[in-house]
Amino acid sequence: MAVGLLVKNIGLLATPTGSSARRGAQQGEITLLQDAYVAMNPKGNILAVGTGPVPPELAEAEEVLDARKSLVTPGLVDAHTHLVFGGWREHELALKLHGVPYLDILAQGGGILSTVRMTRAASQEELAEKAGEALAAMLALGTTSCEAKSGYGLNWETERKQLLAVQELNRRQPVELTPTFLGAHALPEEYRDNRQEYVRLVCQEMIPQVAEEKLARFCDVFCETGVFTAEETEQILTAGLRHGLKAKVHADEIDPIGGSQLAGRLPAISAEHLICTPDAGIASMAEGGTVAVLLPATSFYLDKAFARARDMMAAGVPVAVATDFNPGSCPCLSLHTAMNLACYKYRMTPEEVLTAVTLNGAAAIGRAGEIGSLEPGKQGDLVIWNAPNLDFIFYRFGDNLVRQVVKKGRRVVG
Repeated sequence: MAVGLLVKNIGLLATPTGSSARRGAQQGEITLLQDAYVAMNPKGNILAVGTGPVPPELAEAEEVLDARKSLVTPGLVDAHTHLVFGGWREHELALKLHGVPYLDILAQGGGILSTVRMTRAASQEELAEKAGEALAAMLALGTTSCEAKSGYGLNWETERKQLLAVQELNRRQPVELTPTFLGAHALPEEYRDNRQEYVRLVCQEMIPQVAEEKLARFCDVFCETGVFTAEETEQILTAGLRHGLKAKVHADEIDPIGGSQLAGRLPAISAEHLICTPDAGIASMAEGGTVAVLLPATSFYLDKAFARARDMMAAGVPVAVATDFNPGSCPCLSLHTAMNLACYKYRMTPEEVLTAVTLNGAAAIGRAGEIGSLEPGKQGDLVIWNAPNLDFIFYRFGDNLVRQVVKKGRRVVG
């Protein structure tokens, strides 16, 4: 049996199991193996996970990595990022500190529209280089896969440029990116007085072109007051579904205008933000099997309420946790920080959060059959932590506790 990489001497291996999102009590049920090992084949897939002495047929590996009695988990999966953008928006910090609401900043031409102008002005190579720097930092923090949305173009040329930058980054660096088309992220300035025409443009021109060029797997819409109504969101997502783009929804971030109910009814693969989701939205997502992708670092940065994670889990909604990395409402790319906040503010257990940033995160981007857990047949993505147990990485905050990262059976950090 050919073994590419063997990770041995694992003090504690912690992983969810399965190839679909975990919900309810199952979200906190993870496998804990002491004195463990993981063997991967030369192609980077897991051959075996076990405890005790390494079997002789696995011991003769091309490379052996000693975990030194540390904690090992699956590689982290960040299921919601706005990775590719031009410029930054640090000048908005003072406005936020003085209590100016985000929708007021957007109405003044700031917010998303400010980033749109900078992203339109940047070249594809400039966008890819900047996002590549962010990905290197994310990888060092344990993120091995992430979603990357467009949405800072709001015209075909720039939306395409963002998605092509994602393709380029998938070729030249280790973190695997899953692209999402978010052409309906805001109403562009040039369509301020003709929103129906922009919705038509997204549905009838952009979405078919995205599908034809295979630029994205998902279609997302910012369903929010002052952005897109629930009816417009349904129109756009239905157009995406007709062209093979699975649905995602930015829902209930500021006002509950029906996005979470729509997500469950479609059903969408995920609904994201969900800060003010009503009971009806939770029930709809539970019925539709929609993954709730919660973004605690955004609540923290904007000083907003935190999503009803415990209510969602009690209702049977699978919960994922992601960063929402973007230049305006959450300039944070550390999924570890989001994990800490989920534990402290959502009152999720370490086991529940681990599932949220591995298997459930993978399910939210349609990849739970390949990544998100350490099991034979899955991709060899894992993190070796500078920690003796799972609780330790939640007890500690503010430090990078990642010691080494393995992606597709290859050591990429440490």
